Amino acid sequence: MQKFEGLIAAPFAPLSQDGSVNYDSVDEYSDFLVRNHIVGAFINGSTGEGVSLTLKEKQLLTEKWVNAAKGTPMKVINLVTGTSYIECIEQAQQSQEAGADAIAILAPYYFKPSSGSQLAEYCAKIAESVPTLPVYFYHIPVLTGCNVSMFDFLRAAGSMIPNLAGIKYTHEDFMDFLTCLNFDNGKYDMLWGRDENLLSALVLGCRSGVGSTYNYAAPLYYGIIEAFDKGELDIARKLQQQSIDMIRLLGKYGGIATGKAYMKYLGFDFGGFRSPIQNMSLEVYQHFRADVQALNMENWFSKR
Repeated sequence: MQKFEGLIAAPFAPLSQDGSVNYDSVDEYSDFLVRNHIVGAFINGSTGEGVSLTLKEKQLLTEKWVNAAKGTPMKVINLVTGTSYIECIEQAQQSQEAGADAIAILAPYYFKPSSGSQLAEYCAKIAESVPTLPVYFYHIPVLTGCNVSMFDFLRAAGSMIPNLAGIKYTHEDFMDFLTCLNFDNGKYDMLWGRDENLLSALVLGCRSGVGSTYNYAAPLYYGIIEAFDKGELDIARKLQQQSIDMIRLLGKYGGIATGKAYMKYLGFDFGGFRSPIQNMSLEVYQHFRADVQALNMENWFSKR
């Protein structure tokens, strides 16, 4: 299981104006990410509205993304979700049949595991159904409510899940994250999931991240990585602040759906997010455009 190096985008679900999935847009979307040196697509996640799509829609999107990425350097990680591990097994096996490079597992978010061993036991039931496929765990307690230490999870999962590749870590516990990075001599691939503090994760030794803003601002984050690698920390800090200023607009304009407004700004119309997520009106979008232009970061946006 080879570790990732570089940016992994979490693609948006491309929806039409009537809310149906626009599968035909995936090829162009995939080409766009590859041109901007994205090394992986983490599909059907939070940004991809995986919990708002039907099982059939997720399966068709998986097939579309795998086919679109064939022959490119970009790998496809499919998130399997649900409160039933049996349904997750179905998604995992379909991911393997479609040709996905890896899967990620989300914690069950109704009946929640209360310990690392309980969580590892749940994930093991899914992972053993695809024993030759690399498996990641997606740690995002702010949305799942599963506040289990990932260090405790790895201590239990190491013997239970032979094909465990690593963790997509979307949380702010740097102590836990660093311990996971160093666990078992750095065995696991730790993918940072908070775009607004990627630089802090690089300092700890992280070499890859999964993020929604990598869809539309990949050059900015590669600029952060390049400056950090050169020891130009003043430049790296300034670019990270640029990222924070950009991300602040998500909060100002209602949250996660603002990411699709950024994509629209670049010329991709992926519709809105499904209910209950709030989408911005056309009038509000004009104010958003003005705020984006005021960021003065045209050179840092991904190129069509």
